[in-house]
Amino acid sequence: MESRSEGARKHWVLSLAALGVVFGDIGTSPLYAFKLIFHPRFGIPHNTETIIGGVSAVFWALTLIVTIKYVILVMRLDNRGEGGIMALMTLALEATKGRELLRKLIIGGGICGAALFFGDAVITPAISVLSAVEGLEIVNKTLKPFILPISIGILFGLFFVQRFGTETVGKLFGPITAIWFLVLLLAGLYWVLQNPVILHSINPLHAVSFLTNHGMASFWILGAVLLVFTGGEALYTDMGHFGRMPIRIAWIGLVFPALVLNYMGQGALLISDTSAVDNPFYRMYPDWSLYPMIILATVATCIASQACISGTFSLTKQGIQLGLMPRFAIRHTSSALAGQVYMPGVNYLLMTAVILVAILFGSSVHLASAYGVSVSGAMLITSCIAAIVYRHYLKYNLIICLAVGSFFAFIDFAFVTSNLAKIGHGGWFSISLAAFIAMLMITWRDGKKAINCYLQGKNFKLEPYLNSLFDNPPLRVPGTAIFVGTNQLFVPHALIYNLKHNSVLHEKNLFLTVTSANTPKVLPKNRAIISKIREGCFRLILRYGYMERPDVEGAINKLNKMHLLDIDPSKSSFFTCRYNVFPVKGGYSKMANWRERIFAAMVRNSSSTIDYYRIPANRTVEVQENIMI
Repeated sequence: MESRSEGARKHWVLSLAALGVVFGDIGTSPLYAFKLIFHPRFGIPHNTETIIGGVSAVFWALTLIVTIKYVILVMRLDNRGEGGIMALMTLALEATKGRELLRKLIIGGGICGAALFFGDAVITPAISVLSAVEGLEIVNKTLKPFILPISIGILFGLFFVQRFGTETVGKLFGPITAIWFLVLLLAGLYWVLQNPVILHSINPLHAVSFLTNHGMASFWILGAVLLVFTGGEALYTDMGHFGRMPIRIAWIGLVFPALVLNYMGQGALLISDTSAVDNPFYRMYPDWSLYPMIILATVATCIASQACISGTFSLTKQGIQLGLMPRFAIRHTSSALAGQVYMPGVNYLLMTAVILVAILFGSSVHLASAYGVSVSGAMLITSCIAAIVYRHYLKYNLIICLAVGSFFAFIDFAFVTSNLAKIGHGGWFSISLAAFIAMLMITWRDGKKAINCYLQGKNFKLEPYLNSLFDNPPLRVPGTAIFVGTNQLFVPHALIYNLKHNSVLHEKNLFLTVTSANTPKVLPKNRAIISKIREGCFRLILRYGYMERPDVEGAINKLNKMHLLDIDPSKSSFFTCRYNVFPVKGGYSKMANWRERIFAAMVRNSSSTIDYYRIPANRTVEVQENIMI
C-alpha cells in the first residue's frame, strides 16, 4: 500500500511533469496577449485607470474561467480518469439514454468541439513560435525580415522530431517550463513593487468598468482578453496523463501566481512607460537579458506547441475509436506510457497547415485575429455538456445546474460573439477549418452507416452458415485461420471469398471481431470474450477503449499463455477484407454526391486493418471487396 509520503511525492513529480505538457500554451500567452489588449487599433487611452482595468479583466478571466470553471468544476467530470471533449461527450451520452433529441445535440456538440480543437491546433504552434521569435525585433529592428523564415524553420524542426517520440524529450519539459514560470513571476514581482498601484486591479469593478466604458472597443477588447486563457481546455484534455490533483497543485502553486504577477508587472510597466505598449513582455527585461529571454521563450513556445501536437494525436485516436474518423497509422513511442503516440499522416497534414498559416498571416498580431473563435466556441460547448453531465450523471439539483451552467455559458457566449468581430480580419480561417473538419467527421459517420446498410443484405448469420457448411464440409487443411470481421454475428466476408476461390477450410478457425467501448480504457479481465461455436471453430471478441490502440496479435498471445485459447498467432494465417467504395445514384447513402466522393477518398486513404490492428502483414491475406453506396 502506498504511504502518504510516497503519494505526496508522486503528486509533486507529476505536477512538475504537467507544467510542460498541460500549461505550455496558457503559460506562453503573456508573450502576446497583453500587448493586443492595448493595441492602438482599439483606441484605448493608456492611462492608469484603463491599464488597471485591463489587468483586472485579465485577473478575473484567469480566476473565473480557468480556476473556477476548469480546475474546480470541469475537472471533476472525468471518464474513468480521462478528460477532454470526447470523454465528456461519452459521459453525457451514458447519462441520457432514451432522450434521443438531447443525445443528438450532445453528439453534434462533441463533433463541433473536436473540430474546433483541431482548428486551434493549427493556429497555436504558429502564433506561439512567431510571438517568441518576434523578440528579435526588440533587440535589433534590422532582424525583422528574418523573423518569419526562422519561425518556419523552428516549426519544421518541431514536426520533424515528432517521429522520435516525446518520452526522452518530455523529461526536460517540466524543469524548463518551471524555470519559465519562475522568470515570469520574478519579472512581474519586480515591476509590481515598482508600481504597487497595479494591485488595485484585484477589484472586479475595474474589470467591469474597463469592459463596458469604451463603446464598441470594449466588445473587441473582450476578444483580446480571451488570449490570456487559451490552453484552458488542455487542463481537462490532459487530465488522463497526470491526474486531477497534480494539475491542480501545479496551477494553484505556481502557474496561476506567475501569470497573474506577470500580467500585473506588464501593467505596472505601462503605467511607468506607455511607449512599452509595442511589446510590454520583452520590455520588462533589461537589454542584457533579451537574448536569453528570446531563447527561453522560443523553447517554451516549442514546448507549448509540442503539447498541442500531442493532443491532436490523442484526440484523433479517440475519434477513430468512436467511429468519427478514418483509421490513421499509429506508432507508440513509449514502452511505458500508452498515451504517447505518433501518427505520421496526421503529423504531415498538421505541419503543412501550420506552416501555411504562418506564411499566410506573417505575424502574431495578424494571427491573433484568427485566434479565439475556435477556442471560445470549444469552451462554450464544454460548458453546455458539462452542465448536462452534472445534472444527469452526477444528479445535481436542476436549479443549481441551470444557474451555474448559464453563468459560465453567458461568459463563454460573450467571448464567442466578441470574437465574431474577427471574422473579416482572419477569424474566417479558423471557422472554415473547423467547419471542414466537422463535415469530414459527419461524412465518415454517415458513410459507415451506408456501408452497414449495404452489407446487411449480403450478410449471413455465422452459426447457421457453419452448420450448413459442415453438412457438406470442404477439404480441411492443417493450420489455423483467423478471420477478422466487423460483426461477431455474421460471417466474415474473407471466409466466403476464401471458400469460393480456394475451396478449403482450416482445421482451426477463429472468428475475430474488434469492438470499441465508450470508455477510455477496458480492464484486462474484460478485454476478451471467447466462445466455442463448434469443433475447431471459435469466436473471439476483443474490446478496446477509445484511448487504446488495438493489438490483435498481442492479445491472442496473452490468451494463449493463459491457456484460454489454444492458438499460436505466429503459426496462423490472418484473413481480412478491405472495402473499395463507389458512389452510385439511388444507393444506400443519403449524402449528396460530393460527400459520397469525399467519403470514398477517405476510405481509400485510411490505414488498413493490418496496420491499425497490428496484424502481421507477412501472414495476412487481404481480400478487396467493391461496395456500391
